[in-house]
Amino acid sequence: MNHSESVSGGTGIGDEVVDLVLVGGGIMSATLGALLARLQPDWSIVMLERLDELAGESSSPWNNAGTGHAGLCELNYMPDPGDSTKAETIGRQFHLSRQFWAALVEDGDLPACASFINPTPHMDVVFGDRDVEYLRNRFVTLRRSPLFSAMEHTEDPDLVRQWAPLLMDGRTDAGSIAATRYEGGTDIDFGALTRALTDVMVDRGAQIRLRHEVIGLSRGGTGQWTVTGRDHSCGDRFRIKSRFVFVGAGGYALKLLQKAKIPEVRGYAVFPLGAQFLRTDNPDVVAQHSAKVYSQASVGAPPMSVPHLDKRVVAGIESLMFGPYATFSTRLLRRGRLVDLFTTIRLRNIAPLLAVGIQNLPLLRYLIGELLASRKRKFAQLRHFYPGADPADWELVQAGQRAQLIKPHPRKIGVLTFGTELVVGADGTIAGLLGASPGASIAPSVMVDLLTRCFPAYRERWESTLRILMPGLETQVDADQDAVDVNLDRTGRILGVA
Repeated sequence: MNHSESVSGGTGIGDEVVDLVLVGGGIMSATLGALLARLQPDWSIVMLERLDELAGESSSPWNNAGTGHAGLCELNYMPDPGDSTKAETIGRQFHLSRQFWAALVEDGDLPACASFINPTPHMDVVFGDRDVEYLRNRFVTLRRSPLFSAMEHTEDPDLVRQWAPLLMDGRTDAGSIAATRYEGGTDIDFGALTRALTDVMVDRGAQIRLRHEVIGLSRGGTGQWTVTGRDHSCGDRFRIKSRFVFVGAGGYALKLLQKAKIPEVRGYAVFPLGAQFLRTDNPDVVAQHSAKVYSQASVGAPPMSVPHLDKRVVAGIESLMFGPYATFSTRLLRRGRLVDLFTTIRLRNIAPLLAVGIQNLPLLRYLIGELLASRKRKFAQLRHFYPGADPADWELVQAGQRAQLIKPHPRKIGVLTFGTELVVGADGTIAGLLGASPGASIAPSVMVDLLTRCFPAYRERWESTLRILMPGLETQVDADQDAVDVNLDRTGRILGVA
């Protein structure tokens, strides 16, 4: 059944009771819903999305880089080139994602793989002696891991030209350059994947309700959660009681968890960051670049702002995107409200907010500089990557909005984090996801963590099915080189990216 056929109308005020409410129609809610639809098909599941479409915010293919984060090219995951811990962790998690998606394709639950994933090499390119040495050392470290053993490295401009011709087209400077390349990388349309996963839910009885905005979450005396909100399609209010609630509402997740009054988010705050990209659909340009190429972030820039020139495939159409260029708004979602940020401010998080502002003055200067940057200056950054770029080929487009998490800290009062954090209520009846990258790419492993923490009584019953969907839960995907190679070959063939 197509997801659009499953949309039901408002229920009005009443006593509807379900097993699971998913707040938000993005990749996280869809992944959890698809998992539970397979594990517990007798449970009643309702997904509530405030927009008139699924995957309309961070999961939209034009609101994220679609890299399929696997630790291959994101230099911000390895600020110390000798420490690959975070890159390897994310690499393992992405291998689990590949296993999960491949299992659903094999079972016929997901459509033809090319609808959401395409083979796209992942590269890094750096300029100048200091960064060349950094990339060389990073490569040496990563090559020791079976996850990254297929990575290539060069400091030869001619080989860089073979890997990514646009990087060298028109380049006249004689400075040092280095690049790494992993041919087996991917580009993922998380919007298409989200919609496919919701179809898995609907085929097993779940309901998707669009234009349903959640306004309140409260715990009743029976232990059930009461989810209230407004159906914007008719203006009616709705109320649903649920045994479990997952808040996968992106930038709105914190304020909804605050409304739920769970102590686990006391002192938490968010710092909104937006982004713009330069995009071209000119087939003559696009045909010359078949990779995702990342580099070092500017001084003071947040880790999520590492510049990259990406090949994107959306609905079968190929494009190139370059960016991001940071933007700022008090909206917590791209289609949010200007008052959003202020609705999350509480007495307990004012001090962490102020502390983060004082500690991150370079970030504030960077943001001001980005906001004041002219189109000409932005285009100059693209030409640092692609010297032969023609302004007539590129348009500036607005991408998604991220709510970066601020957490209390015993010594620093507050710290700004740049990751994905699962927050679980003490009794395991409510959970939410805060933060950003690597997010969508590791959704299956995050949701397995949620299942373990929130449904311990069911975990033994679900174990055999989970191991079929993700064999890496039983045998570590990078136990040795053979394990990595077998997993890449098998999932690659099923997903069509081998």
